[in-house]
Amino acid sequence: MKLAEKKVVVVGLGKTGMATARFLKKRGAVVVVSDAATESKLGAAVQILREMGVGLELGQHRLSTFMDAQLIVISPGVSHTIAPVQQACTHGIPVLGEIELASRFITQPIVAVTGTNGKTTTTELVGRMLRGSQMDVFVGGNIGNPLIGYVDEPQTAEVIVAELSSFQLDTICTFRPAVGVLLNITADHLDRYPNFEAYAASKMRLFENQQPEDIAILNSSDRRVDSLAQNIRSQKWIYPNAAVDQQGAALNDQHIFLHAGQPVLRQDTIGGRRSANTANWSLDITRIKLRGRHNLENACAASLAALAAGAQLQAVREALEHFGGLPHRLEYIATVEGVEYFNDSKATNVDAVIQALAYFAGPVVLIMGGLDKGSDFAALKNVTRQSVKELIVMGNAAGRIRSALGSQTQTTAAASMAEALDNAYRAAAPGDVVLLSPGCASFDMYANYARRGEDFSRQVARLQETAEGKG
Repeated sequence: MKLAEKKVVVVGLGKTGMATARFLKKRGAVVVVSDAATESKLGAAVQILREMGVGLELGQHRLSTFMDAQLIVISPGVSHTIAPVQQACTHGIPVLGEIELASRFITQPIVAVTGTNGKTTTTELVGRMLRGSQMDVFVGGNIGNPLIGYVDEPQTAEVIVAELSSFQLDTICTFRPAVGVLLNITADHLDRYPNFEAYAASKMRLFENQQPEDIAILNSSDRRVDSLAQNIRSQKWIYPNAAVDQQGAALNDQHIFLHAGQPVLRQDTIGGRRSANTANWSLDITRIKLRGRHNLENACAASLAALAAGAQLQAVREALEHFGGLPHRLEYIATVEGVEYFNDSKATNVDAVIQALAYFAGPVVLIMGGLDKGSDFAALKNVTRQSVKELIVMGNAAGRIRSALGSQTQTTAAASMAEALDNAYRAAAPGDVVLLSPGCASFDMYANYARRGEDFSRQVARLQETAEGKG
């Protein structure tokens, strides 16, 4: 792909936009970064780009800038449906996402993971399994390290493991993963998509360029995934209910059983260090550290993906036995006066809240709220009535949540995380759980879900200090 002297507009100056602009500039492109945010909000990145000789258009997206481009590259935080991008498309100007651009410069096979929930956990697990098999692996994409950043450095990895969001899949053209993993499709981002069907179609784009020699790993217990996967051309490995004669994984109350076929990475592509034998294997689930049924399903998916990419069975086993999960995902924080506190700040949609509540047997004091993404909170009625002792709502979506669920359990509102934890402390009794599982984005009150989870943890520490002071 020739980039020298090509006029390229990069849309969105986040981490991905910065990495993309740097990559393009190094290859001789004439780069302009366009961002609707003002210079005062974008911080140090502006000066860095100026020093690189990158043009900047801040505080607006001028149509003339887009129409003058020979290529437009969109960051995942910017919708590909904004007016200047659509106008450019109608005039035949190529529009790519960063993932598509990066993939055109990658020669190594790619394992790509998508789904509404569980992407990061699964991606991290696959990376650990492959590294444990003495493979050189790059793990990135939506997980925090832009794929274009890998392309911009000496490419030494044998395998790329990439987490992909629906936003990233919206702007692919030729992107073709050797192994594609679809974990689930539940309602999310309905503030950006016209309907659920459009969101689901975006997720399915992961497989549109796969060929019969590639592998699709599919959650067949998700009815939406199962119905949309009928026309996939690649080999289907299914979980968590694969039959005896099917390639995939079966999960019951005691074990994960794996029957994985031939990996896509053969000896000629991995230096002859690993064999390509079919794997038949089982693991006692009590040895897996991850919490919750949904994470056992993620473990199935990760195991299959790693084996498809040439991992060793022992490395798969060791990763599952030692990986305890990532921060802000059903993360145990502390026990205060007999009450357990869990941070599930990454639960930014309704289905993630349902999965979190399913993990706990006893009464839960649930903290929800944040920036509304068009979610149907009424879907939580049954589980709220059955499991939630008290619901504490906060943020932009507090009113909608209370309207949908307030009749199902005692409900109070809080103006801050500190107030929410004070309310929870008063409501909870020994043996209860206090759970932050917001079901919403964080951007009304916090820069991201991690900051929200960190605030929760700080407030729990404050309660713990107060309780210890009483003693």
